[in-house]
Amino acid sequence: MFNGWLDGLLVGIKTINNILTAGIAITAFSLFLYALSFNLRDRVARSFAIILLCVVVVFTTEALQNKSIPDWGIELLLRLQWVGIIFLPASYLHLSDALLVTAGRPSRGRRRLAVRLVYVVSLAFLVLLIAGLLVGPLMPNGQPAPHLQRTAWTDFFTVYYMAIMIWAGGNFIRAFARMLTRSGQRRMLYLMAGATAPALGSYPYLLFGSDLAAKYPLFFWSTALVINMLVAILIIIMAYAVAFFGVSWPDRVVKSRLFKWLLRGPVAASLALAMMTIVRRAGAVFGGQEYSAFVPLTVVVTVLMFEHAVTLFSPLWEKLLFFGRDHAELQLLQNIEERLLTRSDLQQFLETVLAAVRDHLQSPCAFVAALDGGELTLSVVAGNRALLEKEDLDEALELVNHNGESGRHEFIWGGFWILPLHQRRMNGDRDEVRPLLGLLGVARKGNRQIDKDQRDAVWLLADRAALALEDRQLQQRVFRSLEDLQPQIDMLQRMRAAGRYDTHANFLTAPLPGESDLADWVKDALTHYWGGPKLTNSPLMKLKVVQLLAEEHEGNASNALRALLRKAVDQIKPEGERRFTSEWILYNILEMKFIEGRKVREVAGRLAMSEADLYRKQRVAVEAVARAILDMEQNEALQ
Repeated sequence: MFNGWLDGLLVGIKTINNILTAGIAITAFSLFLYALSFNLRDRVARSFAIILLCVVVVFTTEALQNKSIPDWGIELLLRLQWVGIIFLPASYLHLSDALLVTAGRPSRGRRRLAVRLVYVVSLAFLVLLIAGLLVGPLMPNGQPAPHLQRTAWTDFFTVYYMAIMIWAGGNFIRAFARMLTRSGQRRMLYLMAGATAPALGSYPYLLFGSDLAAKYPLFFWSTALVINMLVAILIIIMAYAVAFFGVSWPDRVVKSRLFKWLLRGPVAASLALAMMTIVRRAGAVFGGQEYSAFVPLTVVVTVLMFEHAVTLFSPLWEKLLFFGRDHAELQLLQNIEERLLTRSDLQQFLETVLAAVRDHLQSPCAFVAALDGGELTLSVVAGNRALLEKEDLDEALELVNHNGESGRHEFIWGGFWILPLHQRRMNGDRDEVRPLLGLLGVARKGNRQIDKDQRDAVWLLADRAALALEDRQLQQRVFRSLEDLQPQIDMLQRMRAAGRYDTHANFLTAPLPGESDLADWVKDALTHYWGGPKLTNSPLMKLKVVQLLAEEHEGNASNALRALLRKAVDQIKPEGERRFTSEWILYNILEMKFIEGRKVREVAGRLAMSEADLYRKQRVAVEAVARAILDMEQNEALQ
């Protein structure tokens, strides 16, 4: 009786272990994809991705093992599992070295060489594994589970495994000692705590074949259960700490993005897998068969209900967990995003207004023309467009401007009534001259006059159209302000992100200037792109990336700087063939104005914009080039 109870407990522990093992594999793979998607350019994230890949291999092969697989399949999975175990020590040492570099302790060659040598040793163990020397043949009836027979090389690898992990742990402590900010110290502690997860998670597999595992299976599996629980928690903590490396996003963005990724990926998948396993085991116990129609139904319902819960409660947990004191400001921006009157929204609204106008006056055609920069352009035309093609809009604008603002007075222009669309009074002064926003035109039927009710209705609709045009103009001003502000915001976020872990970051001390100064230097160098004192004597010559490029250009610093500028300009280039659309405008300005050396008037004409607008866009383009150069210099400093 007692033995039967122990056997049942052991089966339950093994079942929970299987669920946790699969969940860890799913989580590790999901976090591996996260690292590939968002911050793979950072060396800390790259080395962490290798660790995650090893964890995926170890836990996936473990999760795939069951009684239905033949012995040769079990042996294959176990040998693949050892591939992940073999490379874990090297990837840990790699991560610890990357952390030291990020913390302002770059390698002088010795640590980098040591990391490479450890990877070579791992390759040597891989050869031993393939040769059947690291572990022996399969023991299908081995305790506590089927495993590969231990050899003398297995014991040697175990000692090597522990030694490298201790070495990597020492590097973690050295990196932590260099953290001077509280946020850096806190996240380094998270990273150090989480770093124990893969080491703990793989270590039980090193005990297979040992006397301890064979004699005390309940103790072994109970310990493995506790370790797997810790691994599931710690690996997420480690991923959280690593997620901040290599990105300049605000903390709230990093946290929110990672949280959503975990909820919609590994948590949803693991929950569905757990429910499926429970239903199958329950079916085997009560119904005699593991698989039934309830299995896929349970998976589908679990996924749908969980995704619904995530969507339903996401505003609440974002507010509580991530926004904090910034909630009001962020909520305002979110509300603006949701209620923004876009170009398409404006067109739809104006089409609705014109449809109502035509209905009231039984008109065959109506239009709204917006005034922008002194030029009148058609926004929306409803009805017979051919009637409008016979007329010149500039004449209508001249007619309205000649008469000035004269209250609610429509003008006769050819076969159209013209209703001026003015901005609202800002201070309530009746003598205030309101700026003209555009024109609303309605085609007339002969000499028909507008009665009072029709006139009141049409002017009410005209006021609605004017309000929409005014709001759109205000939004455009906000967008232009945001465009001008974005370079400074990006610079500050990069400085804040770099300062988390290295207070001596290269671009925080000197040699890199502030972004405004850098933009001025870039503009001067671009102005003399094909030669001149502002290129040859540019302060940009002091950049490390220019000095490295000079080696590729036979020591010619001018050619090196020219190559750097060209490379930075190409980073702004959108994908595909060159076009003269809005998304290509920054690249086209740089290419035509500086690289091709065309005149301002020629470039403005080719791009269909005013010279004033060209200069404004040019400033944005130059700042984009400066940011690209700054990123290249920063990345080079971290090499």
